[in-house]
Amino acid sequence: FCVVCTGIDSSFLKLDFYHMICIIKFPCFSSEVLEAIENVIQDVLKSLAQKKAPVLTLASRSDWRNIEFKDSVGLQMIPHCATKQIRSDCPRSAPKFALMLKILSMIYKMVQSNTYATKRDIYYSDTLLFGSQSVVDNIINDISCMLKIPRRSLHILSTTKGFVAGNLSYTEEDGTKVNCTCTATAVTVPSNVQGIKNLISHAKFILIVEKDATFQRLLDDDFCNKLSPCIMITGRGVPDLNTRLLVRKLWDSFQIPIFALMDADPHGVEIMCIYKYGSVSMSFEAHHLTVPSIKWLGLLPSDLERLNIHKDVLIPFTKQDQNKLASIQKRPYIACQPMWKKELEIMAASKLKAEIQVLTSLSSDYLSRVYLPNKLQFGGWL
Repeated sequence: FCVVCTGIDSSFLKLDFYHMICIIKFPCFSSEVLEAIENVIQDVLKSLAQKKAPVLTLASRSDWRNIEFKDSVGLQMIPHCATKQIRSDCPRSAPKFALMLKILSMIYKMVQSNTYATKRDIYYSDTLLFGSQSVVDNIINDISCMLKIPRRSLHILSTTKGFVAGNLSYTEEDGTKVNCTCTATAVTVPSNVQGIKNLISHAKFILIVEKDATFQRLLDDDFCNKLSPCIMITGRGVPDLNTRLLVRKLWDSFQIPIFALMDADPHGVEIMCIYKYGSVSMSFEAHHLTVPSIKWLGLLPSDLERLNIHKDVLIPFTKQDQNKLASIQKRPYIACQPMWKKELEIMAASKLKAEIQVLTSLSSDYLSRVYLPNKLQFGGWL
């Protein structure tokens, strides 16, 4: 059915598909994952036996109607959500159907052999077949959601872009000891956060920094040690999965305050909300990723007026900024954050945004010497 339905060379699918059927009886390393994949394949076989076109049923991950907000969790997918079908007999969806079975086959083999691959490894195993990295990323998230199994349990690792520094040491899964405290440079967030153990820290708080440039400046100023011991972490923009997992693991391990330092613009607020409340597309994994206790430390829109930041150094809103802010203001979690709502209203009224670097207009080290110490000492967070 694959050749007819997809119109692409699907010999790869035949081989892997029947290989999966043959190895179902072999001993497995993770019975829950293997059984979930076997159930999908058995449904496909059942449809074929009944001379019906097989389909895969997926939750509509990007549909806000499938999302509910809970203070203690953030954005999570509702139990009985709207679904969509990936049909093998539809020209538009048949290629995705074939690719999903291909990646299911790869996952099955990796779980069986207890090996791992990154999303990039999967893409580069056949770039012509997959077309783009985003196609692979989307299918992996769909499979994780469909099977109700976290991506890391599928033996797929994310390429890490985040950094961590400060008063923290831990042991990686392979036994490597990592000490963030004894280095003047940042440590890359581990690619298998689930596997790290023996976490030790005397930090008083955790600071999430939106941008790498700000993170590096604070590192150069020895901020992690000057005020009081702390842990700094950055996702270098929109955080990848591993950075979000590490923030959650640090919270679970140490239960210390977590503060967010973002630009005073809609994009910065969006990133902070991803750490705190999660994203719509990953809402099915909210319990492992969100940290609703995160506090907004800065840069607050109200800080700009309080610190007499000159308007010449502020940046006018674009149409995209206005649309992004309007979208954020309508989200369910803003209703339960009256102080956040007020800050967003200040931003909307001014139609101006500011990067954290705007504080250098006051003095070159204002951020680490004055702004952050005052905020942390006098409780200037929301």
